[in-house]
Amino acid sequence: MPTSICPECAEEVFVDAEIEQGDTVNCDECTSKLVVVGLDPIELDLYADDGNGGSGEDDFQYGYEDSY
Repeated sequence: MPTSICPECAEEVFVDAEIEQGDTVNCDECTSKLVVVGLDPIELDLYADDGNGGSGEDDFQYGYEDSY
């Protein structure tokens, strides 16, 4: 079974042999949700969920208006 290292706690994380890029797994040690960002070797990164289903970058509303 392939493994990788959790970026949060540095523990070994076991992943399914049929894992694909973009899939998510959980670290058994710290319970962080991780996303597969690389396959050869298996690379994991913290899963970023902004809570509204979008990237969050375009959703920000500035609190001012242009008044010239």
